[in-house]
Order: sequence, then structure tokens, then C-alpha cells
Amino acid sequence: MSYRKPQFRHPRLEVNDLGLTHRDYEGALSTLCAGCGHDAITAAVTQACAELSLPPHRIAKISGIGCSSKAPNYFLNHAHGFNTVHGRMPSVATGANMANRDLIYLGMSGDGDSASIGFGQFAHVVRRRLNMLYMVANNGVYGLTKGQLAATAEQGMKNKAGEASLFTDIDLCVSALQFGATFVARSFSGDKAQLVPLIKAAISHKGFAFIDIISPCVTFNNNPDSTRSYDYVHDHIVTAAVADFVPVKQEIRCENGDADSEDICLHDGSILRLSRIQPDYDAHDRLHAMARIEQVKAEGKILTGLMYIDPEADDYHEINQTTDTPLNALKQETLCPGNHVLQTINESFR
Repeated sequence: MSYRKPQFRHPRLEVNDLGLTHRDYEGALSTLCAGCGHDAITAAVTQACAELSLPPHRIAKISGIGCSSKAPNYFLNHAHGFNTVHGRMPSVATGANMANRDLIYLGMSGDGDSASIGFGQFAHVVRRRLNMLYMVANNGVYGLTKGQLAATAEQGMKNKAGEASLFTDIDLCVSALQFGATFVARSFSGDKAQLVPLIKAAISHKGFAFIDIISPCVTFNNNPDSTRSYDYVHDHIVTAAVADFVPVKQEIRCENGDADSEDICLHDGSILRLSRIQPDYDAHDRLHAMARIEQVKAEGKILTGLMYIDPEADDYHEINQTTDTPLNALKQETLCPGNHVLQTINESFR
């Protein structure tokens, strides 16, 4: 069930290049638990899209099943939307992307949706480098079915019922790096200052962009024995590289003091500014990123920030040499040129 928000708008709300306010990027009223981290992610997506001045009708938001997959209903009310079968969001996103490559694809998923029933689909959409932003709201439990431990829960972690995880966890950032993602980041739903620039940079990145967002479940996994509680995550965050996004028309500066920084020009001309908190961190080294994630985890901490980026890699359309014109814009005579062309093709194989 969802509820519409009041239509009242303050007359002095700031507008973007399209003349829209951030309220024009909101969705229905959230029915998630009060304090749920997913609502903070919703607010970050809304802010990022408004600041990028994205036309809502050019965005397609796709999700699977779970608390996280309800979240797209709460942002971008005027965008295209598709709530798919559990764990099948990547295949639907791939089909939609093949039919219309001109849309901006936002995938919203959860730890159960991506690391369990949908892990096979997750692996293939990453290795195919589909041009999309894939976000996982990761809380380590299945909140919609009352708090069973998820595959992303570290070994030994206990949920609210006292159940301990017996198995090693699946680290989705490490998996995404192994499968070939060209933009990999991790953030915390409670750190909007870090999350919004990451979302803006990921949307502007050409190819597969993945953000794992630690989003504590206030109802079933916010207890002292959990490594996904607000207090634990807040006290154990280590930042690899701080990302700030600089649009073409407006420069945004972050407060990093004298830290080392680097500007990366993205394909649309925007600038991604990296500032290294850890002096030896190299966001262009895939193996270094994987090793650093595991090293920090072994210390009982959580590595956040932009971990890896390759702005030059080909995406799915370039690898497959698909037509520049979206399939939904091609005319019938182009899609089905007729029997004489089929005969010519058949003759070429004789």
C-alpha cells in the first residue's frame, strides 16, 4: 500500500535547470518502518537526480522483491517503473536497456534479492557491463520476512532473535570487482554527504556502476551483536577515497583540507574529483581495491567510498556493436527488411 504526499509546495523552493524543485523528484509517502535506512537512500536519490537536472521521464527505476525493492515507489514519481519477480531485476533491466538505450536505468535491490536468489543474475549483469546504476540496500537480514540472516551477514553476526551466522559472507563489492564492474563504491545510508556525490557520479558513469549501501534494519538488526546496526557501522567506517561530483556547469567542492586529489573526466564531460583519505589508495587498481576491502574487514571495520573506477571501459552496447538508434525507434522496414534480404543471407551460407 502507498499513500500520496501533500501537494503543498513552498513558493521559494530552489529550482534546477529544468525549473523543477526536489519535490518534483519525490514519490509516494513511505510505509517502511520509521527510521529505516532505505528512506535515507530515497532522499539521497531524490537529491542527486534533482541536482543533476535529470528529466524524470527519461529515468527507468527497476527493482525486485523486498523492503529495498519497495523503495523506488518513494522516489521519482514521474519516472518509468517496474517491480519485477524476486531476484530477476537484472534480466528485466537488460531487456529494457536493449529496447531503449536512451533511458537512464536505476536498479534498486537488497541483500536477499541480489546475494541469494538473484546472485546468478547479479553476476551476469555485472560481467555484461550494462549501462546502469545498480544499488543494493544492505542490512544483513530479510526484513520483509521478519529478520532471517542474509548471505551478506558476516560469520558470527547475530540478529535480533539471537541467531548467529554460521557461514562466511558474500561481499557484493568484491564480487562486483571480480565480475568486471567499472564503478564500485560502498556507502552508509546515514552519511548523505558521501552518498549523494557517489550516486551522481555513478549515474554519469558509462557502463555498470555498483553501490553497496549499508542500510541498518531498525526492526530486526539494530542490536548490539549485529555488525549492521547504526552504532556499529558508524563506529567502524574507514574511508578509501572521497568522491565529489562536479557537473559541467557548476563546480562543487568538498572539504578535504590538504588531502591528495585527482580529477577524472567522465564521458558526459562531468568531473569526478577523488580525494584520498588513505595516501596509498589507488582507485584505478582493481586488485588493490579487492585486497583493501578484505584487509579492512579482517580488522573488524567497513571500507566505504569510491573503491574502483575505470572511465574508459566499453559498455554492453559497444561490446556487442548494437545500433546507435534505440530499437523502439527503428521503423518496421529496418527491423524486418523483407524476404529478399533473408534470401540474400541464406545464399551467403550456401
